[in-house]
Amino acid sequence: MATEAKYLIVQFLRWVAARPRWVGEVRAAWRSTCPLNCAWEDALADNMVALSRDGRVELTAIGRARLECEL
Repeated sequence: MATEAKYLIVQFLRWVAARPRWVGEVRAAWRSTCPLNCAWEDALADNMVALSRDGRVELTAIGRARLECEL
């Protein structure tokens, strides 16, 4: 993964961790026309975030661990 993509994923995880986020908010804020820079979809595919039943996007244990590595 390119350095820029890694940075975007960390930035995305920090953004999700800051407060509750809803799927619509995440899609609007983190959509990308570039398939190489879609932090939202990459984080979801790598199990760093998960969707709750009520539509929230939440960090998983993997996502929290990834953030801790960046501190």
